[in-house]
Amino acid sequence: MKEILVKDLMVPLDQYATINEAATLYEAVLVLEKAQAEYRKCQKTYLHRAVLVYDATGKIVGKLSQIDLLKGLEPKYNHAAAETGRTEPKRFSRKFLRSLIHQFSLWDRPLVDICKKAAQLRVKDCMDILEENEFVEADDSLAVAVHHLVLGRRQSLLVMKNEEIVGILRLTDVFHEVTNTIKACQI
Repeated sequence: MKEILVKDLMVPLDQYATINEAATLYEAVLVLEKAQAEYRKCQKTYLHRAVLVYDATGKIVGKLSQIDLLKGLEPKYNHAAAETGRTEPKRFSRKFLRSLIHQFSLWDRPLVDICKKAAQLRVKDCMDILEENEFVEADDSLAVAVHHLVLGRRQSLLVMKNEEIVGILRLTDVFHEVTNTIKACQI
């Protein structure tokens, strides 16, 4: 059986949604929607769930995920995390989460100001800044990528070749490949 490499599963950079860091969240929503529509036309199963962010030089400097966008619309999330000193949401009890909602008035005016916020907030203020553990090499094996995704608890990894970002490896594509391999096993 041929070894599967990261480059075999990645979405090339030119097929992924990108936006300038100076753009607004409103513009990011439109870019993501357009990319999803284009991807659907190609009969692809899994749609993009983030937008890659580039700076004035064209270098990819971050990702704006669906969570980042929602979090950006409610800046009190950062305040709540700073106040409580708790940043590991998976360890929050349901009771604690509800107390945060009330204590910090999270989404107290959820849709009233959303259009204004989305038109004023900049992508660079909401995006996830890239970290060292978010990268994998194009020629790395699928096993290496799985380790990075699982241990880093990532939804995607940026793919590098010759010190340049050439694509994105999404957890959904890796999972699809792994489950197809499992189903192909002769048990």
